[in-house]
Amino acid sequence: MLWTGNFLRYFLARTVSVYGDAMLVVASALAVGHLYGATGVGLVLAAYTVPFLASILFGGVFADRIGARPLMLGADVVRLLAQSAVAVAFFTGTPHLWLLIVCSAVSGISAAAFQPGVNGIMPLVTDDLHRANATIKIATSIAQLLGPATAGLLFGFLGAAPLYAADAATFAVSGLCLAGLRLRGTPAATGSSPLRDLVEGWHGFRSRTWIWSVILVWIVYGVLLFGPLIPLGSVLISGRLGAPAYGWTESGLAAGAIVGGLLALRLRPGRPLAAGAVAMFGYGLLPLAIALHAGLPVLLGAAAVNGAAWSFWSVMWQTSVQTNVPPSMLNRITSYEVFGSDGSLPIGQALAGPVAALVGAEAVLGSSVAVSVLGCVALLLIPAVRGLRRAAPRSVPDQSLSTQTQ
Repeated sequence: MLWTGNFLRYFLARTVSVYGDAMLVVASALAVGHLYGATGVGLVLAAYTVPFLASILFGGVFADRIGARPLMLGADVVRLLAQSAVAVAFFTGTPHLWLLIVCSAVSGISAAAFQPGVNGIMPLVTDDLHRANATIKIATSIAQLLGPATAGLLFGFLGAAPLYAADAATFAVSGLCLAGLRLRGTPAATGSSPLRDLVEGWHGFRSRTWIWSVILVWIVYGVLLFGPLIPLGSVLISGRLGAPAYGWTESGLAAGAIVGGLLALRLRPGRPLAAGAVAMFGYGLLPLAIALHAGLPVLLGAAAVNGAAWSFWSVMWQTSVQTNVPPSMLNRITSYEVFGSDGSLPIGQALAGPVAALVGAEAVLGSSVAVSVLGCVALLLIPAVRGLRRAAPRSVPDQSLSTQTQ
């Protein structure tokens, strides 16, 4: 049975947390940009990203040592306090840039503590991981669609202070849901140092060819595909068709992600990563449509396929990781996965503008299309990725046997 009390609480925690994260990006862009311009926005976003990447590996270590739930709960509490501090500063006047940077950095470190447990806690709340991942993916796609819109409306009608207060409230709701989880047992003490745990996590990551092969492709994607898509796509679409057209394109992405989640909910391929890699061939349609100056209807269709491909892949990938990695190492390996996947993204974003100035934005996005196709081909040619089979589901521990909570 999927909809147990534990899964419902975790489902709400994840959905509301993603909703808050989606609001936070828009809050930074609108509220900070209004006061300190593009430079201020860049500094605040960088203050989030750099500490996140610097802390994510240790987030996995401590999630394995003390359990995912307490670390995620603590992260929500800290983010609640950080966003509340910004809200109070806006309510009482104009916050200094240093305060916005510090609170953004605190939020980034907290997100690094939260993120590894997203995979680690799932096997503890359900034994139908595939269906659970697909269900949460649909819900978080809706949250990513509604979060920016909510933030824009709040800022437009009420200003920055209520926007940050509402964002802080999402972390309070997420924390309350996580606090309500009742999970059996506590993680076994390793008896070793965090650095040793970090090294053991690296060995576990490196020993699984199907994991590091995918992350290697994702590192290349971050620089040459994912990174350039947003900055160049937003400039080309809004410059040619107007800012609303870019907003509609983003909505098309979110709608496609919902469809991809629904497909993943119905389909359980025997070789999930191979199926996900085939689906990812559709990801390159969006940069192709942008590079070819397609009209809005074609852009919306390409965006929907792009979102669906990403969503379907995400469910296949998360379920594969959760069912093929030992629970004792799941958080650490997830942290290496997130570090590799996200670490190259800022590089691609930073290089997109200067390279486009030299060769043209269309040429950069055309190269992205080629990289997208070659990456999918590479995944299908790697035996460890292509041949990975769907693992048998793990049973959730009987929570009635113990009163301990993790």
